[in-house]
Amino acid sequence: MSIVNKLLHTRYRVNDLERTVRFYKEVLGLEEVRRHKSPRGSELVFLKTPQSDELIEITFFPGSGPVQVQADLTHLAFSVDNLEEFSRHLARQGLQFSDGPTTTSTGSTFAFIDAPEGYEIELIELPAAKTP
Repeated sequence: MSIVNKLLHTRYRVNDLERTVRFYKEVLGLEEVRRHKSPRGSELVFLKTPQSDELIEITFFPGSGPVQVQADLTHLAFSVDNLEEFSRHLARQGLQFSDGPTTTSTGSTFAFIDAPEGYEIELIELPAAKTP
């Protein structure tokens, strides 16, 4: 029996490729790994976080019509060292959290921002490691 081995990338189709790529690079700090046009005409940009192997594929394919993201459909989750510091970074970009921050019973704190197409981005500050 064959099973999958590793998550390689997640794709999000968008209406405005450059605006969305700029958001992921400038607001979230992702790195552009590669960019190309597929045989069917899609424009593809692959991005990654500094500490992950998995990629995010941002795709523009005008032949399939406009993207309309419904609320609470899907989201990407990223860890951050400090949500309060990230909030100040957002404010300098003219942005703010769309929901949260909220602290869970386990001590994690999370908040959401919206990417340009309406895809949600969850930011999670994990609790500090407890020393015995």
